[in-house]
Amino acid sequence: MREPLAMRMRPEKLEDILGQKDLVGENGVIRKCLEKDTIFSSIFFGPPGTGKTTLARVIANELKKPYRSFNAVTGNKKDLDAIFLEAKMSGQIILVCDEVHRLNKDKQDLLLPHVEDGSVILLGCTTANPYHSINPAIRSRCHLFEFKPLTDEDIKEGLKKAMVSDKGLENKYTIDEDALDLIALTVNGDIRWALNILEISSIICKDGHIDKEIVAENTKMVNQRSFGSEDGHYDLLSGLQKSIRGSDPNAALYYLALLAQSGDVESIERRLLVIAYEDIGLANPSLAARTINACRTAEHVGFPEAIIPLGVQIIDLCLSPKSRTGVDAVHAAQHLVETSAYDMPKYLRLTPVGLPKEEQYSYERYDCFHKIQYLPDEIKDVEFIGEFNSNRYEQQLKQIYEELKKTKRTANLKDLYKKG
Repeated sequence: MREPLAMRMRPEKLEDILGQKDLVGENGVIRKCLEKDTIFSSIFFGPPGTGKTTLARVIANELKKPYRSFNAVTGNKKDLDAIFLEAKMSGQIILVCDEVHRLNKDKQDLLLPHVEDGSVILLGCTTANPYHSINPAIRSRCHLFEFKPLTDEDIKEGLKKAMVSDKGLENKYTIDEDALDLIALTVNGDIRWALNILEISSIICKDGHIDKEIVAENTKMVNQRSFGSEDGHYDLLSGLQKSIRGSDPNAALYYLALLAQSGDVESIERRLLVIAYEDIGLANPSLAARTINACRTAEHVGFPEAIIPLGVQIIDLCLSPKSRTGVDAVHAAQHLVETSAYDMPKYLRLTPVGLPKEEQYSYERYDCFHKIQYLPDEIKDVEFIGEFNSNRYEQQLKQIYEELKKTKRTANLKDLYKKG
């Protein structure tokens, strides 16, 4: 059984690596290290199909050092022990670790001392953001190198090599330039995906010729980076919220379309509900209810139709007036609570033991509710609410707020109730 085209075309020499010029180009840091016959434990991170694992293996070949592959998800302690024993016997070994962010604590504890003393050179590969997903103990012992998506020209170069290579399609096929363009446009910088498309197109084409129609039949335009990793998904959610906050409905709809490809309606709904309160807030309070209705509708119909109520609501959110008066006040209260501690007034407690009845909170004195001091004495005059926006609704709230501030609140309930 023959290996897939993408596996057969995996580079074995530094010169064959596509893209990543800042790493392997003439002045690239990896190339400079290899010229000095050395490499350090490193984490390679970036989108799928950009050459992370391939470069790790090429490094081992270039240095003529023994290396072993290990998958952090499927590998076990026994596998690591065998690698450590080999490292002890050979003096040093390169460990190419895929999905390195999935190393559990037990595996990390086993690995760390060997990385520390240099007997194991760890070349970890991951699509996740190492600053969020890699354990600090591992990260601090490694250099971090980011891999960028390959350009369209890089992708087409790799495809053309595969067309003529003895390990590839052996010059048995021809392909139109616009077919190459379509593959490059579809795969978003993922050479593995591109080679898979080329391979299946070569199988089903007629008379050994691959045209744009053949490619189009066997590809679906999917932006893999929209949900190819957990970090990419959260990046898109961040882009969606920032676009709404910046009142750009076109950008927000673009990020919604990318997010919709993952089919994860729940995370989109959660973000929209937060936006309705955090970014719009008091400027348009009824918008929160409309957002809830849109989310319920999306849940009911499911994707692909769910994008319609979500998209309509996103336009509403984008074009609505914005206000952070509410959320800023909430954060100010949170900050005070996190940095200080005060006792609440005794009369506010559910059961104020030992407090005379005339000094207790009276549920019948509606006329006095707005005159009572509710904050602790030490912060009785603190204000979390800042400046109100100029929209009509907030100005109404401002008038009410300013009117209430004219009343001097008191903690002396006995005298307050006497005065009426």
